[in-house]
Amino acid sequence: MVKSKIRRALDEIIVEWVSIIFIAILVLLMILPILHVVAKAFSSEWAVVRGIVGIVPIDLQFEAFKVIVGSRTFLTSFYNSLFVTVIGTICTLIVSSITAFPLSTRGIPGIKGVTLFFVFTMYFSGGIIPTYLLYHSYGILNTRVVLILPALINVFHLLIIKNYYEGLPDSIIESARLDGANYFIVFFKLIAPLSMAVYAAIVVFTSVLHWNAYFAPMMYIHSDRLKTLQLYLRDMIMLTRDLELRLMLLLNTVNEETMIAACIVASTIPILCVYPFMQRHFVKGVTIGSVKS
Repeated sequence: MVKSKIRRALDEIIVEWVSIIFIAILVLLMILPILHVVAKAFSSEWAVVRGIVGIVPIDLQFEAFKVIVGSRTFLTSFYNSLFVTVIGTICTLIVSSITAFPLSTRGIPGIKGVTLFFVFTMYFSGGIIPTYLLYHSYGILNTRVVLILPALINVFHLLIIKNYYEGLPDSIIESARLDGANYFIVFFKLIAPLSMAVYAAIVVFTSVLHWNAYFAPMMYIHSDRLKTLQLYLRDMIMLTRDLELRLMLLLNTVNEETMIAACIVASTIPILCVYPFMQRHFVKGVTIGSVKS
C-alpha cells in the first residue's frame, strides 16, 4: 500500500514556527516572574537583599513561611477568603444553574426579553456610589454577605450554562414531559446530572474570581477581622495599617521582600489545587457551552 504524502507549503511551515516561537516567548514572559517570586520566597535574606536571586532559590530556607503561618492576621484573612470562595462558589453555581434553565427553555412567553435584561446588566451598571449606598441601605456593608450576595449571578457564566443547556437533546426533556415529569424533576433528575462538565468549568471560574477579588473587599470591608487575603497582601506591601506585620519584620530575620514573596506563594497554592480536580471537565464545559450564541 502506497502512503500518500502531502507536502506542506513553505509559508505554512514558516507560519507554524513563528507561532510556536511567539507562544513560547509569551509563556516565558508569564512564567518567569512567577518563578522569580517563588525563588525569593525560598531564598535566604542575604541573597534577596543583594538582589542575586533569579528563578532558582539561593540558600534554601522556609523561615518566611513559618512566620506567615504563625501570623494570626494571615490565618484570619486566609479563613475569610476561603469562606467567601467556598460558600460564594456553591451559592453562585446553584443560583446560576437554576436561573439558566428557564432561559434555555423554548416556548416560554417573554423569555427572550428576560434574557436581554440579563445581558443589559453586562454593559451597564448603577455606578460605584449608588451601589455602595444600596448595600448600606440593606445593612450588608462590612459583612461577608456583601462579598457573596452581589456575585450570585455572573451573567457571562449564566450565558455559558444557558448555551450548554440549549445544546442538550430536546428529546430528553420532551420524553420526560410526556411521562408526566414536571420541570423540577426534569432539571434535577436529567439536566443537572448531564451538565457536570459545564458546572465544573463554572466552579473554576467563580472560585478564581472570589479568591482573587480585591476591589469589592477594599470598598465594602472595613473591619480587620473580615479582611480577605488580598487585603492582607495589600497591607503587607504598604506596611501601613497592620501593627502585627511591622512586628513580624522587626522580630524575625526575614526581610520585607521575602515575606511578601512567601505570602504571595502561600495565597496562590490553594486556588491552584482546584485545577487538577476540575481539569477533566474544564475544557469540555467551556467549549460545549460556548458553541451556540
